[in-house]
Amino acid sequence: MRRVVVTGIGMINSLGNDKESSFNKIVAGESGIGHITLFDTTEHSVKIAGEVKNFDPKDIMNPKEVKKADRFIHLGIKAASEAMLDANFNKNDIDFDRFGINSASGIGGLPNIEKNSLVAEESSPKKISPFFIPSALVNMLGGFVSIEHGLKGPNLSSVTACAAGTHGIIEATKTIMLGGADRMLVVSAESAICSVGIGGFASMKALSTRNDEPHRASRPFDAERDGFVMGEGAGSLVLEDYECAIKRGAKIYGEVIGFGESGDANHITSPVVDGPYRAMKSAVEMAKKIVGENFKIDYINAHGTSTPANDKNESTAIKMLFGENIPPVSSTKGQTGHCLGAAGGIEAVISLMAIERSIIPPTINYENKDPDCDLDYVPNIARKSELNIVMSNSFGFGGTNGVVIFRKV
Repeated sequence: MRRVVVTGIGMINSLGNDKESSFNKIVAGESGIGHITLFDTTEHSVKIAGEVKNFDPKDIMNPKEVKKADRFIHLGIKAASEAMLDANFNKNDIDFDRFGINSASGIGGLPNIEKNSLVAEESSPKKISPFFIPSALVNMLGGFVSIEHGLKGPNLSSVTACAAGTHGIIEATKTIMLGGADRMLVVSAESAICSVGIGGFASMKALSTRNDEPHRASRPFDAERDGFVMGEGAGSLVLEDYECAIKRGAKIYGEVIGFGESGDANHITSPVVDGPYRAMKSAVEMAKKIVGENFKIDYINAHGTSTPANDKNESTAIKMLFGENIPPVSSTKGQTGHCLGAAGGIEAVISLMAIERSIIPPTINYENKDPDCDLDYVPNIARKSELNIVMSNSFGFGGTNGVVIFRKV
């Protein structure tokens, strides 16, 4: 089986419009959560989110093309372009017929769905934008990006709620391992901060209502957590066959040495312990076969949503799997908010940068211990640590789970 490595990364989120600025603020423990500006929240019980700031899609797209794509696509194009530039390809030496893409999103173009639904209901179906459908489809993220970079290999998409970003990495890794491509660009993006998006999650009682303290609202594993805070953004990784990367002298951020997928088969929205446990166990068993008896995970970037059920269940699953040898765990959703289908991609980039910089990002807003969440969550302050192997978890509605493990090369 072919080895798969990461040779380019990019991300955009509420803390920064590139990987360097956002990672530095994540490590510094800053929060990107604030009051919503993308729509009028007067009638909403939830008025906070992690919005991307100072971003103009016209800076990265032809202005005539902007209206053809929803905001999640704009953000995805930005992260993908950064990852491709970071990979430092000599395009004359690349076989683009063997270079594919896997795009990922949990919902896709929800703001445009909302907008055009209102047009149809309040005005006339004849006034629906001709760009509505292609702007909203999840796989159009891959369509736009593949056209931008000339990627003619497999064009795939993952749409598995909040596990989509991680599943995109897993599916792209499989494609390279099995010889379906030599390189895959993975890009996960989400922008669902709109009236129906916030209103829908709020009606489920899934969101924090700490409107008066936005920066303290997302508090993974803390006893006073009251729901997640929605974020938006995108994460992108260039995956490459190891031999191809070595041949061209590429910088390697890490190797994918394990992944696991599972289904809860229990409830459409309520998480359980068993599903995440089995996904992590599968990933660890795969990685152990590659690394051997010296295998040890040095850090877990948790799903850590700041919801009462997820944080308790994930902590329990980690204890079940690791027993007495539990590595440090942190959730960076305190800083970025929960970026839904983009979360796995963003957090994979964070995990790889943590390996590169030998530092564990903190879990911010951790102030009150919960007896059900009793692990080392790296509270509030980043921790210098040599990291060789890092795990990243993502779990989604519908009982879908994805876990990926990276190793320093």
